[in-house]
Amino acid sequence: MQSLYVDGDSALHRLSPRAKIFSLFLLGFVLFLGDNLPLLVIVTLLTALIYRSVGLPLKESATRLKPIFLTIAFVALFTLLFNPWHDALVALLRLTALMLFAAAVTATTTITQFMDEITALARPLERTGWVKADDVGLAVGLVLRFVPDIIARYHALSEAHAARGLKVRPATILIPLIILTLRDADNIAAAIDARGIRRHVS
Repeated sequence: MQSLYVDGDSALHRLSPRAKIFSLFLLGFVLFLGDNLPLLVIVTLLTALIYRSVGLPLKESATRLKPIFLTIAFVALFTLLFNPWHDALVALLRLTALMLFAAAVTATTTITQFMDEITALARPLERTGWVKADDVGLAVGLVLRFVPDIIARYHALSEAHAARGLKVRPATILIPLIILTLRDADNIAAAIDARGIRRHVS
């Protein structure tokens, strides 16, 4: 499986994983507090600069973000159908800023660091009996590991369609993509249980 992590020595690389995770949560909270367009534009530009500081080539940076940005653009267009243009632009800027900073965080934090921090943060909730901290950390790690594979598989299916002269349609891409992803999820779940990683019975 691929990883979203990028080796580097940027300021964000040197920042502790916990500080980055809290910063991401705080940014998400602040972004949805107001709808001041100039402020949202400034925040979006700042997050773009932070993402560029990670050290990824421009082409790879755009490739990583393209599927997510297309989804955000679709949400903004859908919002525009039922709301004023101001609301659609606010939604576009909010989600874009959050996407850029989240991409920067995942590019500068290893999967192991993510899992360790999420597990540690979820540990106090174990006392309530609602969650198992190890499972929460494992779930986050698997999601982060799956994202680049899903994106790569999407591009592979699109290229296969183009090579056969077929028009790329959502139905012809999404159905095999979902099937392949679910198959991989089953294989990984079986491997996890076989190795006794989940040490308790749900």
